[in-house]
Amino acid sequence: MAEPTPRRDQPRLRPAPLLFEPAAAAADPEHFFDLESIDDPRALLERATELTLAFRAAADRATEFQAMAAAQLADPRRFDRLTTADIAERAEWTEDYAKKMVEFGRDLMRGGEGPGDADPV
Repeated sequence: MAEPTPRRDQPRLRPAPLLFEPAAAAADPEHFFDLESIDDPRALLERATELTLAFRAAADRATEFQAMAAAQLADPRRFDRLTTADIAERAEWTEDYAKKMVEFGRDLMRGGEGPGDADPV
């Protein structure tokens, strides 16, 4: 189960940098950020944990941007606004989830919640 997103009084974790891999290494399905080459289980756990935190932070941040984009697309002031059904279809969400994401995005843009402080679900 995923850990809850940190709140305002908790500092954000600084995830490990996601280093890009050479094309040849990335093409190998067994190759993943050089983890397969780490023999020491302590070092492997440390690096795998760093990557897990980095991917979680990246996913949280991307979700915030999705929510803000959904809110902007649903803005009734836009002449080309989209319905939540249209947004859901484009993002491959359910319509209920799209509604929650639009509200989450509106909250983020109003400043009611800081990035990383709320969960759309």
